[in-house]
Amino acid sequence: MTNIPNPATDARTGVPASQHLLSDLFQPEWAILPVLVVVMIVGALLNSAFLSYDNFYGVVQQASELGVLTMGLTLVLIAGKFDLSLESTFGLAPMVGVYCLLEAGGAGLNLASSPFLALLTIFVVGAAIGAFNGALVVYLKFNAFIATLATLILLRGISLGLTRGETLSDLPALLTYPGEATFLGVPVSFLIALALLAVLTVFMSRHRVGRMLYAVGGNPQAARVAGIPVERVLLGVFIVAGMLAALAGLLQAGRIASIPSSLGQNLIFNAFAAAVLGGVSLNGGRGTIAGACGGVLLLVLIQDVLVLSQVPAYWINATTGGIILIALLISKISGADKSN
Repeated sequence: MTNIPNPATDARTGVPASQHLLSDLFQPEWAILPVLVVVMIVGALLNSAFLSYDNFYGVVQQASELGVLTMGLTLVLIAGKFDLSLESTFGLAPMVGVYCLLEAGGAGLNLASSPFLALLTIFVVGAAIGAFNGALVVYLKFNAFIATLATLILLRGISLGLTRGETLSDLPALLTYPGEATFLGVPVSFLIALALLAVLTVFMSRHRVGRMLYAVGGNPQAARVAGIPVERVLLGVFIVAGMLAALAGLLQAGRIASIPSSLGQNLIFNAFAAAVLGGVSLNGGRGTIAGACGGVLLLVLIQDVLVLSQVPAYWINATTGGIILIALLISKISGADKSN
């Protein structure tokens, strides 16, 4: 019989949920809040445009796209696995959806007669890629890092082949709406990201499958002994992550109203940086969706401050790498990272 913690008990600590509401505020991932405040103060002092509506609008849109991708990556990391190919899914899934709409003989296949079918295709592609990765890692026992790295390269090559290195444009309104529309002055992409954050936070803390995920990531052997279907849980996580990556790609494609062949390139490194900043363990079994999203916001704000300060792009990339190293060091010192 499956031995899953009681719903009233936190999956990470075993503390009753009623007692954990206050203690959650003191988890390491929430230490990012004062850092966010400091970055915003510094940004406002360096450039008055930092606090403008237009600037925050752009920051929120970028954070939403990266945030949805990072949520998918965080689920995989909590389960104790890696998925580097999410950045290629980010680009390929919306590309295939639009490609199917375009006229045959041109750049596409003209397979989908409706934007609704193209939208459905985007999520089906994301789920299929996730299932493929899951099968490689879970059932064929491939190393997750190497297998998904290979998938990343494969999918990137497919993206270049489909578009011949060109940019797909003239996207239908249904596909651009999530990324470019606003509601009461707030980007719809941000509202989508907030809704996903709320749903996944409740799911991971209250639903039995969410608690299973922490158990599998923390100790898969013990989870299997407890009766948890480890393989099915892991496969499901890869599928969900693929669909979230597809959604994130759709949001960015909608914002720029086009799909370049390089869509999402190198974005996985930012997602990893954000997850680590948010207190997600690379060894599995620890982290929260909210913490990872806090890491996303911090990373995007830092990059925005650097851009407004006219720092060259190559130094911004170097800064991202330095942020990852600092976050790993903090994680090691705090004891969150138990690796040798």
